[in-house]
Amino acid sequence: MGVRSMDHVNITVSDLDAAIAFFQDIGLELEGGKMAVEGEWVENIIALDGVREDIAMLRTPDGSKVELCQFHTPVDDREADAAPANRLGLRSVAFVVDDAQAVVDELGRKGYGLVGKLQNFEDMFLIGYVRGPDGIIVSINQEL
Repeated sequence: MGVRSMDHVNITVSDLDAAIAFFQDIGLELEGGKMAVEGEWVENIIALDGVREDIAMLRTPDGSKVELCQFHTPVDDREADAAPANRLGLRSVAFVVDDAQAVVDELGRKGYGLVGKLQNFEDMFLIGYVRGPDGIIVSINQEL
């Protein structure tokens, strides 16, 4: 018994295509394409009735995965919030990139800004938090 590996991180989004584009801009690759998911099996897993969603799996060059989900039903009528980084719960997902400034600049051109500033952490990493679709915080990390 015990953990063998981490399979993926799941992020629920309001616009699957926009979220796919955001993560592709960071450098992830779409695996296969979008897929419709519905039925009793998924309803039993997530304890919701009438589930109809589209999902997409994206992969980093080293094989780490992010699953994006857009639910059509049931509808969650709450708006996504731009919660601060100290909010309890899963707050960010981090990626190591070759050029943090280039990634931040590219995302900025598409309307996604830094939460704070790019910061040198002890000459080991250049780190910046970017606020993505639906308030997702993505940590952009460049090894120095």
